[in-house]
Amino acid sequence: MKGEIEVNGAKNSALKILSALVLSKEKCRITNFPFIEDTRRMLEILEDLGVRIFIDEKNKTVEADPSSISKTELNETLVKKLRSSMVISGPILSRFGKLRMPYPGGCVIGKRPIDMFLDGYQKFGAEIAWDEQGFTLTAKEGKLTGAHIFFPKVTVTGTETMMMTAVLAEGKTVLENAAMEPEIVELANYLMRCGAKIKGAGTSTIEIEGVDEISGGEFYVIPDRIETGTFVMMGLVTGSEIKITNCIPKHLGAVLPILEKSGAKLEVGEDYIITKESKLVANSVTTHEYPGFATDLQSPYTLLMTQAEGLSIIHETIFEGRLFFTDQLNTMGANIIMCDPHRVVVSGPTKLYGKRLTSPDLRAGITMILAGMIAEGKTVIDNIYQIDRGYEHIEKRLQALGADIKRVKEK
Repeated sequence: MKGEIEVNGAKNSALKILSALVLSKEKCRITNFPFIEDTRRMLEILEDLGVRIFIDEKNKTVEADPSSISKTELNETLVKKLRSSMVISGPILSRFGKLRMPYPGGCVIGKRPIDMFLDGYQKFGAEIAWDEQGFTLTAKEGKLTGAHIFFPKVTVTGTETMMMTAVLAEGKTVLENAAMEPEIVELANYLMRCGAKIKGAGTSTIEIEGVDEISGGEFYVIPDRIETGTFVMMGLVTGSEIKITNCIPKHLGAVLPILEKSGAKLEVGEDYIITKESKLVANSVTTHEYPGFATDLQSPYTLLMTQAEGLSIIHETIFEGRLFFTDQLNTMGANIIMCDPHRVVVSGPTKLYGKRLTSPDLRAGITMILAGMIAEGKTVIDNIYQIDRGYEHIEKRLQALGADIKRVKEK
C-alpha cells in the first residue's frame, strides 16, 4: 500500500462537546466533526431533547441550538445504543436541576459501571431515585453545589463529566486524580472561552468555580490520536510507506517511543507521520493512562507483535476482557497465549491466513481489518457496526491506499 490518509476529528472529543453544548442556551458551531455511528447517535439524542441540529457533512460541520430543549428525560431506545450517553447526564442535571435516564448501552468492552457518575452527582447534592427502567436525578432546591471529588481510579469520561457538571454548580469544585488527556484540555478551553472558570485541565487536579451561565461558541475537534496511532501501526504491519496527515503526533504520548523501540522507522513532523518498511522486534507493553500507552491502541499493537521477532508480553491494565479478541487472531495462525484476562504472550513472527471473524468491539474490530490486510487469502468480518462506531468510511479510505477491501451485504 502507498499514499496519504487524513486523520478525522477525535471521536472522544466530539462526543464531549455535544454533551457540553447543553450547558448553554446559545448556539455552538463544531468544525472538523467526525460523522461516525457514535456521534450520529449522540446527535439523535440531542434532537430528541429539542436541540435544533444543522448538519453539513461535506464541510464536516455541525451547528446546534440548545435554547429549545423541551425535556430532561432521555429516550430509552437511543440511550441503549450509546454508552457515552452517560456523559450528557451531568450537563442536563447541572443546567435544569433534574434528569430522568434509562440504563445506557454500548459495546461489550464499553459496559463499565455507572456508579462513579452517580456517586459524583450525589456529592454535588443530587438525590437519586431508582426503578427497574432507570433512575431519576434531582438537585436539591433545583441547583447543584460545588463538590470535592477524588477519583479512586483515573477516568477520562468521569473527569470530563464532573468538570462539565461543575461549570454551573454553585461554589467551587475540586477534582483530584483527574485524567490528563488532550481532549480534556480542549473541552476546558472551549468552556472557558464561553465564560466558565476552570483551572488545571491537563493536570491531575482541576478546580472549577461555578458560574450562573455560559455562552455558546465555536469548537474545532482535534485530530483523533487513536486513529492516528491505528494508521501508523497499519503502515508498519503491512510494510508500507504511508503518510498520515492532519494529526498531532505529540498527542500520542508514549506510543511513538514504544514503536521506535520495536524497530519502527518513522518520519515525524508537526502534523504528519510517515511509516517506512521496518524490521520489527518484540517489545512488551503495559497500557496506562495518558500519557502512557493508550488502551485503545493495545489491540493493533498486539497484532503488530505477531509480526515482530521474538516474545512480547501485552499487559492490559485498563479494561477487563479486552484481550479476548486474541483467540480470533490465533484462528488466523497467530501464536498468542493468554496468561490471565489482563496478559498475553505473543510469539512472532507468524504467517496469518484469512478467516471469518466477528468484531467484538470497536478497537478489536479495526485490528481485524488490519489482520485481514496481511493475511493470505480472504478475511470476512461480521458485526462491522462496531468498527463504524469510530472509523468513518474506513473501507473507502483504505481502498485509496491500495487495500483490497469492500463492504458487502450478505443475502
